[in-house]
Amino acid sequence: MKRMNDGITIAALVLLCLSALPTPAAAAAEDIPDPVALLRHVDGNELYDTISYTGEMIIEYKGKRFVKEFKAFGRENRDTFIEFTNSEDAGTKYLKKDGRLFVYSPDTEQVMPISGHMLKESMMGSDLSYEDAIENEGLAKRYVPTISGSDSFDGREVWVLDLAAIKKTESYPRQRLLVAKDTLDVLHYDLFALSGARLKEYNLIRVEPIGVRRFPVESEMRDLLRKGSRTLFRLGNVEIDKPIADSVFSTRNLK
Repeated sequence: MKRMNDGITIAALVLLCLSALPTPAAAAAEDIPDPVALLRHVDGNELYDTISYTGEMIIEYKGKRFVKEFKAFGRENRDTFIEFTNSEDAGTKYLKKDGRLFVYSPDTEQVMPISGHMLKESMMGSDLSYEDAIENEGLAKRYVPTISGSDSFDGREVWVLDLAAIKKTESYPRQRLLVAKDTLDVLHYDLFALSGARLKEYNLIRVEPIGVRRFPVESEMRDLLRKGSRTLFRLGNVEIDKPIADSVFSTRNLK
């Protein structure tokens, strides 16, 4: 076999060069994001000074379909005011303020606090509980995140982000988020009981760019303990970080 001046065969030199090239596995490898940074990004897309929007809550349960319309106002993920405007529920109002939830019913003309075991009940017959509605803090403050790998969902590549609750008092001790690699949208998440049973699931249907955010304007929630149930949320007229009067978040606004 022909040798070069330094005694290395040409074949050995070729092998050496080939070994320096990336293998298919190495070429396909990608940087795994920091799980804390990824979770903070998820939180950051949902944090705002103020927000207002109109919406539809379409509830499908036991073969029946209910459509509820509302307008909503929020401030710093702390205070929320919702008023239902469809004919069956017109005048029903909810106020979340400083971690407490109040409801006004035009039937009784009374303002009632919702607390204790009532928080686990369905909100307006939907797949969302009152407890889900009043959570104030972002996920990064309540869970320890781990990226358990990558996967595909609905034809898109995703990071699998597993969350373990910091406190034992969390309603959902575990969550699993599927975060799109290209846009970092949360395409799907599952909420788990301590036993590992899946309690609820969320699916993103449509997003729209609003300012620097990609805002979920259409999504679906399923309470897996209610067979054949799902709630579709459709949001419109979304305005972010525009002034909202303090009076909107006053208990006086409930009456």
